[in-house]
Amino acid sequence: MSRPFRRLIAPFAALALLTACQQAEEPAAPAAETSAAEATAPEPTPTASPPTPGLLPGTEVGSCAEERGQAAAQALADQCRQVSPATRPPCNPANPCALIQGEIDRACALWAEDGDVPAECAA
Repeated sequence: MSRPFRRLIAPFAALALLTACQQAEEPAAPAAETSAAEATAPEPTPTASPPTPGLLPGTEVGSCAEERGQAAAQALADQCRQVSPATRPPCNPANPCALIQGEIDRACALWAEDGDVPAECAA
């Protein structure tokens, strides 16, 4: 008794899958709407903000330790580690200072959205 039932289910299942894959037909637009749509100019795409110096290939600034000194770079990296929720944040004095500061800014903005800003974000 289960065999005839299976024979009926397979074609209906295939039909349901094929029906779900077909595209719906769109209604034809009236002529007035079509000409108005053609007359409007496309909106320009927004331009991206300029990249942070030192983050582009070929524009390496060097390490933060070279830029600010080892003690200041280590303090910035420590602050970065304290606020960053990332599992592998770029909080290393060997990275450019702009990269470390960018991670601090990003992390503090995330904390500000939650309303629980760490004291390290004010520093």
